[in-house]
Amino acid sequence: MEIYETEEEQLAALKAWWKENGQATLVGLGLGVVVILGWNYWQDYQRGQTEQAANLYGQLTKAAQANQKDSVAKLDEQMESRFSASDYALFSELTVAKLKVDQGDLAAAKTILEKVAQASNKELGNIAKIRLVHLLMANKEFEAALKLINDIDPAKSASFSAHYDELVGDIYVALDRPDQARTSYQNALHNGQQSPLLQMKIDDLTAPEKLEKTQ
Repeated sequence: MEIYETEEEQLAALKAWWKENGQATLVGLGLGVVVILGWNYWQDYQRGQTEQAANLYGQLTKAAQANQKDSVAKLDEQMESRFSASDYALFSELTVAKLKVDQGDLAAAKTILEKVAQASNKELGNIAKIRLVHLLMANKEFEAALKLINDIDPAKSASFSAHYDELVGDIYVALDRPDQARTSYQNALHNGQQSPLLQMKIDDLTAPEKLEKTQ
């Protein structure tokens, strides 16, 4: 009898709990299912968007390689209108900027690179800045190129610091400031930018006193 009463009490307690909490429990479970289904849908949607953006970028690069200017322009417009928030849009802009340089339209290339340089993607932003520095140097805007590098936030360009050091060295060479160029090249070497070309640049700027000692 005692067992029966205990089970009865348990059943009554369960019914009371369900009456009080059952609806909230069902709603919670329903929301959980909705969240899971929604997340899966979002993941699938994102994958689909990425694949479409990648395919469009592939078409754009092929058109650029074939120097099909009209096709590149149309594909770039599609990328901007459909996938402007993706990194593929930035890749496309870099490709278009290169094509503009090849075509001699440096002003258009500069505008594009300045835009990409402000992107939240630090890697692509730095790549755009490096190309912009080269563009400014090609236009003999050496002081502007130097200012661009000096204004870069070190916290957002740590992995590119050695490359920037070498570029600063190139700018100082162009400005006929060999001592500062040598220091910049040595900084680049110290920061990991090791290449035969960099070493050649340093050797070309060997201090006069060192040359005298070897004679």
